[in-house]
Amino acid sequence: QVHLVESGGDLVQPGGSLRLSCTASGSIFRFNVMGWYRQAPGKERELVATMSHVGGISYADSVKDRFTISRDIAKNTVFLQMNSLKPEDTAVYYCNLHWIGSTTHYWGSGTQVTVSS
Repeated sequence: QVHLVESGGDLVQPGGSLRLSCTASGSIFRFNVMGWYRQAPGKERELVATMSHVGGISYADSVKDRFTISRDIAKNTVFLQMNSLKPEDTAVYYCNLHWIGSTTHYWGSGTQVTVSS
């Protein structure tokens, strides 16, 4: 069993920054991908950024050059540094973990990010 716990969501003004963290616990297989998805009200959940255990990174076009994903492999933790936040970044952000080659995904309970003046 795998358990993911996110933190760092908050209310921030446009142009501000936030840093999200997510730590995984339980039976963690080495060859994995951790990342972040988000879901805004009335919209489907979408990929924000992912990072594999060997450093392969993928970003949504909407967050490139503003968000940075990083990982502490030893601590099974993934971070998302979000800069130049926009109102359209408002969403619940979910941490995700899956094994490479597997269709089984593990999810955190989500952390709310609200960008508003």
